[in-house]
Amino acid sequence: MDSPLLDLLFPPRCAFCDAVDARGVCPRCEARLPRLKKPLREGAGFGKCAVPLRYDGVVRSALLRYKFRGRRGAARGFGALLAQCAAEELSGEFDCVTWVPVSRRRERERGFDQAYLLSREAARLWEAKPLRLLQKRRDNPPQSGMSAAERRANVLGAYEAAEPDALRGARVLLVDDVVTTGATLAECARTLALAGAKSVVCAALASASTERNGK
Repeated sequence: MDSPLLDLLFPPRCAFCDAVDARGVCPRCEARLPRLKKPLREGAGFGKCAVPLRYDGVVRSALLRYKFRGRRGAARGFGALLAQCAAEELSGEFDCVTWVPVSRRRERERGFDQAYLLSREAARLWEAKPLRLLQKRRDNPPQSGMSAAERRANVLGAYEAAEPDALRGARVLLVDDVVTTGATLAECARTLALAGAKSVVCAALASASTERNGK
C-alpha cells in the first residue's frame, strides 16, 4: 500500500536509472527501454512466455543492481512491466501466480528472492497474491556460461511442488526475472504439471536470448 510518509522517508525511484520521485519507470527510461517486437516466446517444455524486454543495456544493468546490490525497490517498476505484458499476451490463460524460487542458501545470502518480489508486485496490480507452489530441492550451480544441454541437465530434478493440493486443476502463471534457453522454466513447468496443474504459462521481465528484437 502506498503511504505519503513512506514516500517522504524513502522516495520512489525509477527502476532503471534510479531517478527520485519516479513511480516505477521514469518517462526517459520508458522511451529507451529495449522492448521486444514479439513479446510472446514459445519454446519446448515451457510453452508460452510473455517477455516485454531484451536483456541488454539499461535492463541488464538494472537487473544486476536489483539482484546483487539489494535494489529491492526496483521490483515495483519491473513488476508493472511484467504484469502489463502478461495481461496483454496471456489474458484468460491463468488463475493463479507463482514464481521460480531460489535455493534457501541463495535467499539467505541475498536477503530476498528476486522472482518472488516480481510476482508479488505483478499480482498486486491484479489485486491478488502469489502462491508458493514450488520449492528448490538443491542449490545447483549458476547457469551462466552453460550450453543449452548443460542448463537442462543442471536443473533436472532441482524443484519440487510445495503445495500439491493447491495445484490440482490450477492454471498457473510462472514468473521469473530473465529467460535464456528456457531450461529453468521448462523444468518448473514440468514439475507443476506432474503435481497436478492443469496448465502452465510463463512470464519474465527480460529475454537473454541471442535473438534480437524478438526475431
